[in-house]
Amino acid sequence: PMNPVVHFEMPAKDRKRMADFYTRVFGWRTQMLGPEMGNYVVVTTTEPDENGRPKKPGSINGGFFQKSDDKPDQYPSVVIAVDDIQQHMKKVKEAGGELLGEPMEIPGVGLYVCYRDTEGNRVAMLQPLSVMRMRPK
Repeated sequence: PMNPVVHFEMPAKDRKRMADFYTRVFGWRTQMLGPEMGNYVVVTTTEPDENGRPKKPGSINGGFFQKSDDKPDQYPSVVIAVDDIQQHMKKVKEAGGELLGEPMEIPGVGLYVCYRDTEGNRVAMLQPLSVMRMRPK
Protein backbone atom coordinates (compact mmCIF):
# COMPACT_ATOMS: atom_id res chain seq x y z
CA PRO A 1 0.00 0.00 0.00
CA MET A 2 1.07 3.59 -0.63
CA ASN A 3 1.62 6.03 2.24
CA PRO A 4 -0.05 9.41 1.57
CA VAL A 5 1.23 12.94 2.12
CA VAL A 6 -0.96 14.24 4.95
CA HIS A 7 0.66 17.49 6.07
CA PHE A 8 3.11 20.17 4.97
CA GLU A 9 5.53 22.26 7.03
CA MET A 10 7.33 25.53 6.38
CA PRO A 11 9.87 27.38 8.53
CA ALA A 12 9.16 30.88 9.82
CA LYS A 13 11.48 33.49 11.31
CA ASP A 14 8.45 35.53 12.44
CA ARG A 15 5.47 33.21 12.86
CA LYS A 16 2.91 36.01 13.29
CA ARG A 17 4.09 37.78 10.14
CA MET A 18 3.98 34.48 8.20
CA ALA A 19 0.54 33.55 9.56
CA ASP A 20 -0.79 37.01 8.66
CA PHE A 21 0.65 36.71 5.13
CA TYR A 22 -0.98 33.34 4.37
CA THR A 23 -4.25 34.41 5.97
CA ARG A 24 -4.39 37.60 3.87
CA VAL A 25 -3.27 36.00 0.60
CA PHE A 26 -5.00 32.59 0.72
CA GLY A 27 -7.56 32.84 3.54
CA TRP A 28 -5.84 30.11 5.59
CA ARG A 29 -6.67 29.88 9.31
CA THR A 30 -3.87 29.61 11.83
CA GLN A 31 -3.61 28.53 15.47
CA MET A 32 -0.56 29.66 17.44
CA LEU A 33 0.67 26.98 19.86
CA GLY A 34 2.81 27.82 22.89
CA PRO A 35 6.41 27.15 23.87
CA GLU A 36 5.52 23.65 25.13
CA MET A 37 4.81 22.81 21.45
CA GLY A 38 7.83 24.66 20.06
CA ASN A 39 5.75 27.74 19.13
CA TYR A 40 4.34 25.72 16.24
CA VAL A 41 1.56 27.23 14.13
CA VAL A 42 -1.18 24.85 12.99
CA VAL A 43 -2.39 25.86 9.52
CA THR A 44 -5.84 25.02 8.15
CA THR A 45 -5.99 25.30 4.36
CA THR A 46 -9.16 23.26 3.83
CA GLU A 47 -12.23 22.56 5.93
CA PRO A 48 -11.69 19.61 8.34
CA ASP A 49 -14.25 16.98 9.31
CA GLU A 50 -15.11 16.02 12.90
CA ASN A 51 -11.86 13.99 13.13
CA GLY A 52 -9.70 16.89 11.96
CA ARG A 53 -9.11 15.33 8.52
CA PRO A 54 -9.72 17.38 5.34
CA LYS A 55 -13.26 16.97 3.99
CA LYS A 56 -12.07 17.46 0.40
CA PRO A 57 -10.12 14.44 -0.94
CA GLY A 58 -6.54 15.29 -1.90
CA SER A 59 -6.36 18.38 0.30
CA ILE A 60 -3.95 18.70 3.22
CA ASN A 61 -3.39 21.08 6.10
CA GLY A 62 -0.04 22.01 7.57
CA GLY A 63 2.02 24.07 9.93
CA PHE A 64 4.79 26.60 10.39
CA PHE A 65 7.74 25.76 12.64
CA GLN A 66 10.07 28.23 14.31
CA LYS A 67 13.26 28.66 12.31
CA SER A 68 16.41 28.39 14.45
CA ASP A 69 20.15 27.99 14.01
CA ASP A 70 20.30 24.59 15.74
CA LYS A 71 18.08 22.51 13.41
CA PRO A 72 19.12 20.93 10.09
CA ASP A 73 17.46 21.51 6.73
CA GLN A 74 14.89 24.17 7.56
CA TYR A 75 12.99 24.26 4.27
CA PRO A 76 9.39 23.57 3.28
CA SER A 77 8.68 19.85 3.51
CA VAL A 78 5.92 17.28 3.53
CA VAL A 79 4.77 14.79 6.15
CA ILE A 80 3.93 11.24 5.10
CA ALA A 81 1.53 9.06 7.13
CA VAL A 82 2.79 5.58 8.02
CA ASP A 83 1.22 2.71 9.95
CA ASP A 84 4.42 1.72 11.80
CA ILE A 85 7.01 4.45 12.33
CA GLN A 86 9.70 2.07 13.63
CA GLN A 87 9.39 -0.15 10.55
CA HIS A 88 9.55 2.86 8.23
CA MET A 89 12.58 4.24 10.07
CA LYS A 90 14.34 0.95 9.24
CA LYS A 91 13.21 1.28 5.60
CA VAL A 92 14.60 4.85 5.42
CA LYS A 93 18.01 3.65 6.64
CA GLU A 94 18.01 0.58 4.38
CA ALA A 95 17.16 2.73 1.34
CA GLY A 96 20.05 5.14 2.04
CA GLY A 97 18.23 7.87 3.95
CA GLU A 98 19.33 9.46 7.24
CA LEU A 99 17.14 9.83 10.32
CA LEU A 100 17.23 13.27 11.94
CA GLY A 101 16.56 12.29 15.54
CA GLU A 102 14.18 9.98 17.36
CA PRO A 103 10.38 9.91 17.09
CA MET A 104 8.63 12.45 19.27
CA GLU A 105 5.07 12.20 20.48
CA ILE A 106 2.79 15.04 19.43
CA PRO A 107 -0.06 14.99 21.97
CA GLY A 108 -3.39 14.15 20.36
CA VAL A 109 -1.72 13.58 16.95
CA GLY A 110 0.79 10.71 17.02
CA LEU A 111 4.49 9.89 16.61
CA TYR A 112 6.62 12.13 14.35
CA VAL A 113 10.19 11.90 13.06
CA CYS A 114 12.17 13.72 10.35
CA TYR A 115 14.62 12.18 7.93
CA ARG A 116 16.78 13.21 4.99
CA ASP A 117 16.20 11.30 1.75
CA THR A 118 18.91 10.24 -0.70
CA GLU A 119 18.67 13.63 -2.47
CA GLY A 120 19.15 15.68 0.71
CA ASN A 121 15.49 16.66 1.18
CA ARG A 122 14.17 16.93 4.73
CA VAL A 123 10.90 15.01 4.98
CA ALA A 124 8.88 13.78 7.98
CA MET A 125 6.82 10.71 8.84
CA LEU A 126 3.81 10.58 11.13
CA GLN A 127 2.24 7.53 12.71
CA PRO A 128 -1.19 8.97 13.50
CA LEU A 129 -2.71 8.35 16.91
CA SER A 130 -5.67 6.61 15.23
CA VAL A 131 -3.25 3.99 13.84
CA MET A 132 -1.49 3.69 17.22
CA ARG A 133 -4.83 2.93 18.92
CA MET A 134 -5.55 0.12 16.45
CA ARG A 135 -2.15 -1.56 16.85
CA PRO A 136 -1.80 -4.28 19.47
CA LYS A 137 0.59 -3.41 22.30
